[in-house]
Amino acid sequence: MSDLDVSMKDMMAIDGAIGAAVVDYNSGMALGTLGSSKSLDLQVASAGNTEVVRAKLRTMEQLGIKEEIEDILITLSGQYHVIRPVTGRKGKGLFLYLALDRGRANLALARHRLKQIKENLTI
Repeated sequence: MSDLDVSMKDMMAIDGAIGAAVVDYNSGMALGTLGSSKSLDLQVASAGNTEVVRAKLRTMEQLGIKEEIEDILITLSGQYHVIRPVTGRKGKGLFLYLALDRGRANLALARHRLKQIKENLTI
């Protein structure tokens, strides 16, 4: 089993997880997806969230902000969507995407766990 597969299974083991992906934000393509929801198209979500990451990076550059994005959180009435860019040479240009059922998820715990998964990911 590849490290990518392990990372996605670890993301889906987070309480409330309904979908997970590892995405290349240069191309907008998902390197891998895993999900349990028929209503969440992870390929579409990966491409759409690529635009969110690109827009934020552009804005930070225009503002002269030299910090790294920890995560981007999108809250919906029934879901949380967490985007965590992978930093460092081993995963530059990638982000982790996790969709959570808001009623079953603990957002703080999910963010903490996603950080750990990101730190262990090698591609």
